Amino acid sequence: MVRPVHTPDVFDERFHRIARVAIPVALGLVYGYWAAANRRAGGPITGWNILFGFVTALAFIVLCLAVATWAPLLKRELHSGVKSAFAGASIGFLYSQSGDSVLRCAVLGLLVGAAIYVVFFYRYYTREDAEGNRVR
Repeated sequence: MVRPVHTPDVFDERFHRIARVAIPVALGLVYGYWAAANRRAGGPITGWNILFGFVTALAFIVLCLAVATWAPLLKRELHSGVKSAFAGASIGFLYSQSGDSVLRCAVLGLLVGAAIYVVFFYRYYTREDAEGNRVR
């Protein structure tokens, strides 16, 4: 029987605990700024634009933390599906703020979601057994 090779973890548990929250917060702030910038289309920055950016960032952070918390508890197909649906919807929403048609935004979101699903499913399929236990 071949034993799996485990790579050493250079960070302690405290660092991982902080990163589990800090990374979605940083991504959310960038996402909120990006959505607000798309919405104003190079125009002046207004109070409503700033509010829109912060509300968008807050929604992204909450959803990202929820996906990061509960998606790993699912089987690999659903795990991949939840993460790719979040990514596709996020990209579709960002693109919709540019003022383009809803159909183009939905198609872009579906294409991005499908591509990410393939990548995640392959990753989980090659690194987990049927019950979801890591084999590598």
